[in-house]
Formats: sequence, C-alpha cells, structure tokens
Amino acid sequence: LNINVGGTLFHIACKVAARYPVTRLGKLAVYTDPMKKLQLCDDYSVQKNEYFFDRDPSIFHYIFHFYRSGVLWIMDEMCPSNFVEEIEYWGIHLKYSQRCCRILFEEKQDELSEYLKIQKELEAELEPLDPAEQFEGKCLGQFRKAVWNLIENPFSSVPAKIIAVMSSFFVLISIVSMTLSTVEEMKHKTGKKWMEQLEMICAIFFTSEYLMRLISSSSFKKFLRAALNAIDLVAILPFYIQILFENLDEGDTLYHEELHKVENVSKLGKVLKLIKLMRIFRILKLARHSTGLRAFGFTMRQCYQQVCCLFLFIAMGVFTFSALMHSVEHDVPGTNFTSIPYAWWWAAVSLSTVGYGDTVPDTILGRIVAFGCISFGIILNGMPISILYNKFSDYYAKLKAHE
Repeated sequence: LNINVGGTLFHIACKVAARYPVTRLGKLAVYTDPMKKLQLCDDYSVQKNEYFFDRDPSIFHYIFHFYRSGVLWIMDEMCPSNFVEEIEYWGIHLKYSQRCCRILFEEKQDELSEYLKIQKELEAELEPLDPAEQFEGKCLGQFRKAVWNLIENPFSSVPAKIIAVMSSFFVLISIVSMTLSTVEEMKHKTGKKWMEQLEMICAIFFTSEYLMRLISSSSFKKFLRAALNAIDLVAILPFYIQILFENLDEGDTLYHEELHKVENVSKLGKVLKLIKLMRIFRILKLARHSTGLRAFGFTMRQCYQQVCCLFLFIAMGVFTFSALMHSVEHDVPGTNFTSIPYAWWWAAVSLSTVGYGDTVPDTILGRIVAFGCISFGIILNGMPISILYNKFSDYYAKLKAHE
C-alpha cells in the first residue's frame, strides 16, 4: 500500500495492514471493490497507485509504527484532543497502547477537560446576565438596553461608572451605619434619628437599583436564579420587614404601645434584631464590582472537595485529641477536661494553632498530647490551604485578564 499522508509517502505491506481489518488501512488492504477503497481515502493517483489522505503526517508516524510493531506509542508533547481525533479517523483504539502510556494519556485528557471546563465557567462568571443584543425587537427594547448599560456595564458611559461607584459607596455607608447604631452614644434620640434616615436613604437607593435591574432583565426566571440578584434582594428585604413589624397596626395606638413593650422582652424583639443584623449581607454586593471577591467565591465552588476534606481532617483531629486529653487529664483535681465534649473547644483551638490558653493541660502526658495536637494542626493547615491559595491566585489572574 502506497500511502500519501499530507505530502509524506509511506509504504505498508498489505499483509501487515490486513492484520487489523477493522482499521481504515486494514479495510484498504482487505477490500477488493475499488469503489469501497476510494470511499476510505481523500484521493487516489492511478499512475502512482497512491492513496492520498489529507491528515497530519507527524501523527501518522505513530500510526505507521503501530502497523509495524503492533504497539501504539503516545508522546507527552501531543495534544490529547488532536491525537484522539486522528486515531479515531484511522480506526485505531487506544487499547493498543502500552498501559503506562495509556494511564498518563488519560490523566492528561482529564486535566485538559477540567481546564477547559474551568475556563468556560470563568468566562461565564464575567458574562453579563443579559447581553445587550437580547433587547432587540422586544417591548421597550431601546429603553431597557439603555437601563441595562447604565446599571450593568460601568464602562459604557460616565453615568454608568458613577452609579457603580455610588453602589459601592452606599454599601460601605450602610455597613458603617449599622455598626455605629450599636454604639451606646449613638442610641440616644438624635443619633438614632440620623441612623434611621441614613438607613432609609440607603434602602431607597438599593431598591431603585434592584428595580432597574429587574426592568432591564430579558428573563424574569433567569433574573431570580442569579446569585448576585438574590444577594441584592436579601440586602433590601430587612428594611421593609422591619417597617412591617413596627407598623402592624398604626391605627390602634394602645396596641402599638403594647407591641413596643413586647418587643423589649419577647421573641418579636429578637426577630427584629436578627432582621437588622441581616443588613450585614449588603457587603456581599461588593462582589459585583470586585474581581477578588468573585475569584474567592469561584475558588470555593471549584475546591469544595478540598474544603470538605479540610473540615473532615479537623473533625477527626478534634475527636481524637480531645479523647486522648480527657483520658490523661480527667483524674487531675480542678481540671477543665471533665468530659470529652468539654475538651472539644481546647482541641479545636489547638488544631487551628490559635492557642487562647484558657484551657491548658497540667500533666506531662497532657502536654505531650497537646504538642501532638498542635503539630498535627500545623501540618493540616499547610496542606489544603496552599492548594486553595494557588488556585485562588490562578483564578484571580485569569478573571482579571478576561475582564
């Protein structure tokens, strides 16, 4: 068989090719019908008796070697996708390769697939929820497109950039206001009034921003499913829930006064405090304008297995060392390690290498156990955290470059 692959000529004996009749060249050697042979190649030269294939000759060297030796060799520098495409064209299965080569090749394939998957998700991370092209031909398309550019695309105009800056500014103001409202000096009538007015201004801005995003959305369901839009909703709901609780019955003054009395001592007051505390989630709104926060969230989503492993190792360490500490310290008079659950806090603090010193062992054996716990914590913290940091820095650089 005279085989011309991309301009490079190869000669293969028909008997050698016929040993693999399911492959393309095997069929070429076995078939007797000229029409069937022509269907297997791209062209045929009658004068030279040459079958032409418009394929990559550099990879065909390995195919050619396979027919001669019966072993398919795989080089590390090959692109896995391209190599698989070529051997599928020639009808050769990966099982003909050596086991060591096949294992390394499949690992490389998995790495490439994972890399492409992450790249796709990274690009989707910065893709707008509703591209500007989706508004063409829709109701109030031009108006909604203008609103979308104003609220979602800070680089489209100066007003859009101002709104983006104002959004971050109001988030910071809101967090500072919530923090100052807990200071004793700010709880008097004047300070409280100022804080309430500032909270109202922030809530009005956040509500307007949310409504503008809702108006400019091309799909209501898609809008509600978006994580950042859910954060926006959580950021404004506490303000309106608080108003609802405080004004259940404005017409009934006695009932209203009674309600305020109940708030101070009942569960309703605790609910209101919890609702006010939910305003802290407004800081997550900064993720819209912070590549670092997006990279951190993306890292947590991609590395959930490593994070789960870290928590599993911590739990194992806490249970193991708390049991050991209790067994060597429970007989010491005045010890704090009266039971294994009481030793959990000490084990957790020691594993994290924080070491508050509020609970310490008194015996030599207890100190040896404590040393083992701290050593295990140092080793534990150094393993998955380095992986998380490396991935975070990699994702951050890619997001920044894509942005």
